[in-house]
Amino acid sequence: MVAKTLLQFAVVIVIFLILTVLGQFIHTKLKNRYGKSIDMNKLLPEEEVHTLKQVFYLILMALCIVNIFYSITGSELDVVYFIIFDVALSLYFAILLDKSSIKNKIIWLLLVPYGSLFYLLFNVHFLVLFADVIHVLIFIYFAKLNFDKFMEYTNSNGLGMTIVLLFVIIFASFFITQYSENVNALDSLVMISNEFTGNGYGIFGNTIPGKLNSLLLVWGGYVISGASAATLTAVILTKHFKKRFKELERLIEGDEE
Repeated sequence: MVAKTLLQFAVVIVIFLILTVLGQFIHTKLKNRYGKSIDMNKLLPEEEVHTLKQVFYLILMALCIVNIFYSITGSELDVVYFIIFDVALSLYFAILLDKSSIKNKIIWLLLVPYGSLFYLLFNVHFLVLFADVIHVLIFIYFAKLNFDKFMEYTNSNGLGMTIVLLFVIIFASFFITQYSENVNALDSLVMISNEFTGNGYGIFGNTIPGKLNSLLLVWGGYVISGASAATLTAVILTKHFKKRFKELERLIEGDEE
């Protein structure tokens, strides 16, 4: 029995290692091919880029907290979808983790979603408590790490903290809606997204892909519309001030003559 368990552990670690190496290879290829051609600072106004980077760190922190919450409670969540979420999030951090130091190698080993992969591969439940403890600890670490990155980026660029209040409201609404409306996590996320962006308080889509597509459309449209409005405003102001500068230059040149 012990030998079988150790073999299963080895299989889980090897599979996650293969996924990590494959993910790093794909990430490097995409970065080398498109990294230089896609410059967010050229595509969006500077303020919009700062906001998106702030939101990015906060979203990663929130995903870690959600993983911790459902690892502990498992509250009304489809096991298969949580496993996909758990493996994907763990793999994301594993791919981007610099594994040159001993400390980060240990962190990678702790990032392996043992409980999820054991259940997925061997349909084994006895390691659930062990896996939950590991996940709670490692994702607390990554939640704090991303919050520290958010604070560092915000302070170094002299940005405001208002976005934190907005994010807390959305995050709290996610849990409140889930329990008050008696819906699952995905439906709650779709509902608050639609409500927040002014599209109505409803669930768009009857299937998992349909609901994910609704989220993509809602938030994609929200970000793009905000960026478009900011870009249009910047263009109008730039043209206006260029015109005024030219008029001022003509006045100065006229005075000199």
